Amino acid sequence: MSYFCGLKRTFTNIEEFAEGQLLLVNKPYKWTSFDVVGKIRNAFKPLKLKVGHAGTLDPLATGLLIICTGKMTKQIDTFQAEEKEYTGTMVLGAVTPTYDLESEPEQQFTIGHITTEQIHGACKQFIGDIQQYPPAHSAIKIDGERLYEKARRGEEVELRLRNVTISEFEITRIELPELDFRVICSKGTYIRSLVNDFGKALNNGAYLSRLRRTRSGNFTIGDAWEVMEIVNVIRELKITPIIDTNNENIQ
Repeated sequence: MSYFCGLKRTFTNIEEFAEGQLLLVNKPYKWTSFDVVGKIRNAFKPLKLKVGHAGTLDPLATGLLIICTGKMTKQIDTFQAEEKEYTGTMVLGAVTPTYDLESEPEQQFTIGHITTEQIHGACKQFIGDIQQYPPAHSAIKIDGERLYEKARRGEEVELRLRNVTISEFEITRIELPELDFRVICSKGTYIRSLVNDFGKALNNGAYLSRLRRTRSGNFTIGDAWEVMEIVNVIRELKITPIIDTNNENIQ
């Protein structure tokens, strides 16, 4: 197995995927990370190969998703722990319950008094080791149930502070109410929470309107497959029985 197999290359047989491949995929807008995994897994039918992803992206986010197949799935935790880079857009002057566009904006704030200096200054307080609350609408599990399932039922959820590291946080475009940004951060960072807290730092409100993961560890979005591109590559390969070391068909 090679960590460099994530780069686009020519595959000759399905056995390569069973042995273990790392695929870089560009997650489409409104797809869940599990949608991508399922699409690739189904491409291997009738064979049943292990397929998993290393780091969830929200449905409204796009960009780099690391997909592991076969024996490479054992390395998922290693890839998931790597530093991430994102670009995105936030909107000042309101908040949403989900901190993004999955819910409607509410609690309107005036923004005419906010200066460029205040905006850039607010970024500085988030750089370094910080604590943040995850969104109530998140995939974190408590007592075996994801937080967003409780939140959708209107139940109160207990949010626990998480320690994360923000290496870089910069505003790259100011065109109020929109701000474009770039973030480099540790595993487990919620960009939605960062945006919500950024709004609070300005005594205002902010929600995430666009997010794209551009890098994970040493892997970048520029080397990623489109979902249907890699699915079609897999489907065109000749399917032959795959035997493991115990002479049993891999399931």
